[in-house]
Amino acid sequence: MKSILITGCNRGLGLGLIKSLIKHEKSPKFIFATCRNLNAANELKGLAEINDKLHILEIDLKDYDKYPELVKQVQEVVKDEGLNVLFNSAGISPRSSFMGIRGLKASELMDTYAVNCVAPLMLSKAFIPLLKMASENNQSLPLGASRALIMNMSSILGSIKLNTDGSLYHYRVTKSGVNAATKSLSIDLKNEKIMATAIHPGWVKTDMGGPKAPMEVEESCDKMVETLFNLNPTHNGAFIQYDGKSLPW
Repeated sequence: MKSILITGCNRGLGLGLIKSLIKHEKSPKFIFATCRNLNAANELKGLAEINDKLHILEIDLKDYDKYPELVKQVQEVVKDEGLNVLFNSAGISPRSSFMGIRGLKASELMDTYAVNCVAPLMLSKAFIPLLKMASENNQSLPLGASRALIMNMSSILGSIKLNTDGSLYHYRVTKSGVNAATKSLSIDLKNEKIMATAIHPGWVKTDMGGPKAPMEVEESCDKMVETLFNLNPTHNGAFIQYDGKSLPW
């Protein structure tokens, strides 16, 4: 893997993934990190100051019209090598998710859907040319992160089979949606040799996961990065967790 773009890197899992990639022995040549507000991404900016392979790109992922410019910015760096990995990590979950069906608001549901499901799908569409370029440049390699990959951050809460508690409508519905999108991408982009996989990071101590979560950000991200490097063609269209274990839809 020579290049990767990760969304939602101002904090949480996105920032954690950047840190894990930077320190990894197989650290990519180009690491692109998006954030919605550069002024609020102080830790990310600090990492970029001491790592010339890290490129920060500011974008509001709900502004879909700006995606072509984002692709252009990436291509100016990677040139004709293309982009090996697009990791759609950004995600939100409103506090009202915990209020069950009675706390559900259409506006919040649509906003969550825009970030968690629409953005990953439309960004994947925008980056197909660069992913295809990377795939063609690495024809001798099997499907995986070293060739061309779309990795979508999902959640075990998006599993319909494992839903035994109900509630959390915003997050469950949108993560189930991104799972469905991932499966379709794996089929539609098969001829281009672009792989698509959905991953559950575990229950992690982030602003979204809360302080009671059993996993630290570093542990989750280190394991996800290791899994990323070890993906193979059998993972195309799969739903896995941080350590590569398969999860039921």
